Amino acid sequence: MYKHILIPIDGSDTAAKAIEAGIEFARSSGAKVTLFTAVPEYQPPSEAEVMGRRVISLWDHERISRDNADAILLPAAERLRAAGEECDTAYSECNRPFEAIVAAAQSHGCDLILMSSHGRSGFAAVWYGSETRDVIAHSHVPTLVYH
Repeated sequence: MYKHILIPIDGSDTAAKAIEAGIEFARSSGAKVTLFTAVPEYQPPSEAEVMGRRVISLWDHERISRDNADAILLPAAERLRAAGEECDTAYSECNRPFEAIVAAAQSHGCDLILMSSHGRSGFAAVWYGSETRDVIAHSHVPTLVYH
């Protein structure tokens, strides 16, 4: 059975489904859980931003990123702990969340990725893309998807 589950979340109602499913799955398998989110990378300021004095320093970006990640991860971690499941949290700065999810699963030694899908199809799937589809395509770690 699985020993360490990575649950990638983005703060959406859809991701909340993965959290609830993860609680049940972890409880039934006795697996450890790591909650994970990806936040945008630092972008060097454009000339217009510099001229308009709207520059965010690298240090400010790191603080904002950590705060944004905590806003997503901490309520989810509390939900798991309230259900009696221990968990760790982690985040990464990456503009391609699927790459961050795959890397997190590998670096944390996870043997299952449990994630939700927005279930987009047709034009919406083409326009918005699918992080879930990309995780499945690029990860060597088994991925369980909840809709």
